[in-house]
Amino acid sequence: MNLATINIAAMLPPLVLSLFGIAVMVLEPFVNEQRKCSLGWLAFAGTLAAIVSLIPMAGNRGQWYSNLWIVDDYDVFLDLIAAITILTSIDFLRREEEMNHPEFYSLLLFATAGMLMMAASNELVMVFLGLEILSIATYVMAGFRRTDLKSNESALKYFLLGSFSSAFFVYGVALIFGATGSTNLLVIADALRSSEIQISLVSLSAALMLIALCFKVAVAPFHVWTPDVYEGAPTPVTGFMSVGPKAAGFAVLFRVFLTAFPSIEDRWGSAIWMVAALTMVLGNVIALVQPNIKRMLAYSSIAHAGYVAVAFAATSNQGVSAALFYLLAYSLTNLGAFAMVTIVSRKDDKLVDVTDYAGLGSKRPGLAAVLSLFLLSLAGVPGTAGFAGKFFIFRAAVESRLVWLAIIGVVTTVVSFYYYLYVIVQMYMREPHDEFSDVRLDGSLKFALMISAAGTVYLGLLPTRVLDWTATAALNALR
Repeated sequence: MNLATINIAAMLPPLVLSLFGIAVMVLEPFVNEQRKCSLGWLAFAGTLAAIVSLIPMAGNRGQWYSNLWIVDDYDVFLDLIAAITILTSIDFLRREEEMNHPEFYSLLLFATAGMLMMAASNELVMVFLGLEILSIATYVMAGFRRTDLKSNESALKYFLLGSFSSAFFVYGVALIFGATGSTNLLVIADALRSSEIQISLVSLSAALMLIALCFKVAVAPFHVWTPDVYEGAPTPVTGFMSVGPKAAGFAVLFRVFLTAFPSIEDRWGSAIWMVAALTMVLGNVIALVQPNIKRMLAYSSIAHAGYVAVAFAATSNQGVSAALFYLLAYSLTNLGAFAMVTIVSRKDDKLVDVTDYAGLGSKRPGLAAVLSLFLLSLAGVPGTAGFAGKFFIFRAAVESRLVWLAIIGVVTTVVSFYYYLYVIVQMYMREPHDEFSDVRLDGSLKFALMISAAGTVYLGLLPTRVLDWTATAALNALR
């Protein structure tokens, strides 16, 4: 490759994250036990540096490195997910003495770099590399509580099923290469317009990649790993897994299927319709009977993936714009909710039943109010980010004549009110089982909650500016 064609600014955010991740690993042996949290702040500085590096990257929009890399607005908020997760994790690792290893932050930075790589890739092999960087890091983080059998089971289950999904993706890439002679999305799209292509081979390739990516975003019927893995993983990791891989996975789904496979939409469009409907129904109905709040939020995350799948089924710029807005709103809200679970559960994640929140409103009214905001946003109450996101998604579905899918979404949203409000009822209308006197609210956790709460309110009350940005991002990405 000619050195003159190398543009570092075009891929600066993942490079910054990787460099900071390496720095944390190198410095870890030289930091004593009492100051290990300082490396968490170094990792947080890495996420801020990556966010700042978006500015020079934005000045290099377009395709780079022989059309392997696309610079657009598709991946802007993935750095924010890592920043909030690190803020949630600093105090968590400090109190969990057996887990207080700073390489956790390195894994988180590497996983985020993999997500950015997935979102910016215009080439299927590059997508796979980003997918594996993300997956390997999250496998390790899921089992980071090494002395806990449930955490070990969580990591092993995620690893085995994730390996199968990766194999599906690679086989799909191999088939599309055999059919078109390329793994570049734009070249594939051009080749599919030719009548000489074996359409059955292309359809099989698309089906295999769809299965693999549906596993990553945890939509039904590829969701079976989600509740057990989310329950067993450390709570900050669960929060990250519930939003990060979903955001990156949907970015790849939109990029691959709306760029490379729009000419065979008649073959995969109905499958997305059924996946979206099944995911919304199954996620919300099973969440109704979950006594464990982490499992309840796990099924909730499945349902929210179904709502994003509705936008995917719309196959329009409005649908992609609504999906990006919803992913941002959901990420802020869900990370805030899991931050609250991290605070209340205390050491070893012992208090994770919904009934453990009884009386929180009378003992710690500030925490109860913040958690109520997040739960109401997840439910879709007007004035919150969740309501705005669902409104835009259902509007895009109706405009694409997916009226029944929008109706299913509205009905399942009403169902979801029960299990979100049940937690609020426990906090405000039940006698406390706990004094909550040992609940700590570290400065990093306060900062994480402030970011999440402010974003939830802002997107709910003033969504227009962000929606305009997501509309521009969708237009540029699918042009």
